[in-house]
Amino acid sequence: MAVFHWRLRMAAAQREVWTGAQLRRLLADKANLELSAVSVSALLTRQPVQVKLDTLAALCTALECTPNDLLELDLTTAAATGVPCDSAVATDVASAVGRATSSRARSRGGARTPPPF
Repeated sequence: MAVFHWRLRMAAAQREVWTGAQLRRLLADKANLELSAVSVSALLTRQPVQVKLDTLAALCTALECTPNDLLELDLTTAAATGVPCDSAVATDVASAVGRATSSRARSRGGARTPPPF
């Protein structure tokens, strides 16, 4: 079985987002998503069992990244256990999220332009 690794903390750090409060502000400002401090803390410190596609899309919008930056598929675990894994599954997940993000942007009248500063 393939294993996913949650890389939100690394993706945020690469964009100089160091605290949950900073991430909450980005989510609210850029993706129009209000999450509680507890929810953001959990996303930053633990690997979630499940993530709503809307939340994943909002994280990607706020951090200006792709799902591939947040999720890493570990195929070596599958190889070690002898369970075959199709790498196309990871591509399908990323494609589905991309489609969800695109349709969400269309429903809001297109992608928003970031402020000029």
